[in-house]
Amino acid sequence: MGVRDDAEAIAPELVRLRRDIHREPEIGLHLPGTQSKVLAALAGLPLEISVGSALSSVTAVLRGGAPGGAGDGPVVLLRGDMDALPVTERTGLDYASQADGVMHACGHDLHVAMLAGAARLLAARQRDLPGTVVFMFQPGEEGHAGARHMIAEGVLDAAGQRPVAAYALHVASAELPAGVCSTRPGPMLAAAEILEVTVHGHGGHGSQPHLAADPIPVACEMVTALQTLVTRKFDVFDPVVITVGTFHAGTADNVIPDEASFLATVRSFSPAAYERVRASALALVGGIADAHGVTVSARFRDGYPVTVNDDAETRFAARVAAEVLGEDHCLPQPSPLTGAEDFSFVLEQVPGAYLMLGACPPGADPATAPNNHAGDAVFDDSVLGAGAALYAELALQRLAHS
Repeated sequence: MGVRDDAEAIAPELVRLRRDIHREPEIGLHLPGTQSKVLAALAGLPLEISVGSALSSVTAVLRGGAPGGAGDGPVVLLRGDMDALPVTERTGLDYASQADGVMHACGHDLHVAMLAGAARLLAARQRDLPGTVVFMFQPGEEGHAGARHMIAEGVLDAAGQRPVAAYALHVASAELPAGVCSTRPGPMLAAAEILEVTVHGHGGHGSQPHLAADPIPVACEMVTALQTLVTRKFDVFDPVVITVGTFHAGTADNVIPDEASFLATVRSFSPAAYERVRASALALVGGIADAHGVTVSARFRDGYPVTVNDDAETRFAARVAAEVLGEDHCLPQPSPLTGAEDFSFVLEQVPGAYLMLGACPPGADPATAPNNHAGDAVFDDSVLGAGAALYAELALQRLAHS
């Protein structure tokens, strides 16, 4: 039997694991219940397993038995993220979240099950494995930079040498039909940061604004000027997105407050745009504050860099995906996605590829189905076997061709 056949044979067990994780979701860097489920799923396999100290990560190393596999051969890393979101589930599924206000709305529970399945598939082929595979079970992808924490704790050196390649899969509840894979070379996902701005004025009576230093119109001008900055200072073919998501000021209609503040998400798709938008936005809000005779505190909160797929590794991964899923189930990603990913930290140090895998449920239209992060997002368990097989084949074939 081939890898895909073996994957489908264990698919019912992967479904059970995925649904167990889905029922008991956890958010952030500390996922003790999820970590326990992963360790149980890996029990009995010939793996060198370690857990994180600053986060509930699991790193498992499988050393092959073929010549070179005991340490002299190449290393490939496979990553699956494990954390959920602070979202209230509205799916009505019989395995829906039992945790109030927490849900696996981004499909990371599927990633865990697929990566655990790949560990089983590859462990069964250990004798023929011409190298080493590192399985990276990562907490804290949703805004907590879990990948960066795992790198700091040594995941990239867990096998004794750096991986020659790294791969990650991410399921989508919409946009792609179930079992259809999409990727692209170069920028795959955006860089994302948070811009924090507080305008400091001087409060007073709403009937006498000339005796105060009103921060609200100044902050409003900054919001609109940031939109103009995007359209007039950045190449449309190297885009930047700035969206102000919160704006807070004041306590009453006739009181001019001392401060007004807002938060914005800032997205970019190249290192050059990333650096330029930081400098330009800070200079812009500073200049507007000076023009109005008030002060401003502004900073960028560290986020995720651009997720950049290596050209050669992406071509390789697309070819393997076409073999595993079928030529008609592997599509080029026409443009980068505006979401962000902390797998970007891995790809800054190791060449690799990030791939999307459709998991739109039966009967739903991918164009209109609830998207990832929605409380009614549903993912099709039928892709678990395919995802496990794809993870495994990426490692097998990459090690064989090193």
